[in-house]
Amino acid sequence: MIRTPPSRSSLASEGVDRGQTVFVVDDDEAVRKAIAILLNSIGLRVETFASATDFLDSYRAECGGCLVLDVRMRGLGGMELQQVLNQLNFDIPVIFITGHGDVSLAVQAMRAGAFDFVEKPFRDQYLLERINQALQLDIDRRRGRLERNSIQLRLSRLTPREREVMERVVQGQSNKVVAIELGLSERTVEIHRAKVMAKAGARSLPELIGILARVEASPAS
Repeated sequence: MIRTPPSRSSLASEGVDRGQTVFVVDDDEAVRKAIAILLNSIGLRVETFASATDFLDSYRAECGGCLVLDVRMRGLGGMELQQVLNQLNFDIPVIFITGHGDVSLAVQAMRAGAFDFVEKPFRDQYLLERINQALQLDIDRRRGRLERNSIQLRLSRLTPREREVMERVVQGQSNKVVAIELGLSERTVEIHRAKVMAKAGARSLPELIGILARVEASPAS
């Protein structure tokens, strides 16, 4: 399967978080060992599992990284494991590997959210590149979740009146119109608006709109 030695310099310095782990799930021991040696050679942390159930027993959602997963295994197969992970809302990037050139399986896996589908035998460099890209995707997703959680926490500190003002302001209503609709003075609306901006961490109306858009665009989980 692995035909060429990996290059340390080509991928080891791409900025991937070394706290992440590449989880390899394959019922072929030789494949597991070969991939582990390849990844260890560029300083990536690796955990290998002989079955999907072993992986599920060990994995926790807070574990950063990506999953290299064989499609066809004894017991719970790779596609079934992907379905379980989706049901549990675990969005770890999944790279499928298979010795079977099954296009329909690849399409099904990608539609279910797989990061990539790699056919054996594969080039070391290509697998390493895709794994590093999957690890970067994992970092981006986790940063995004942290940002959304931070925004939601800030917005939760708004009073009901401040939220009313915010909803009208982002719709483009002027302070005067907001004041009329809510039965307030313009000065009071200005004060509420300033508090909304401060609590949301926004320096301008477009920035406030962007902050709210990021929360609304976040996946339900």
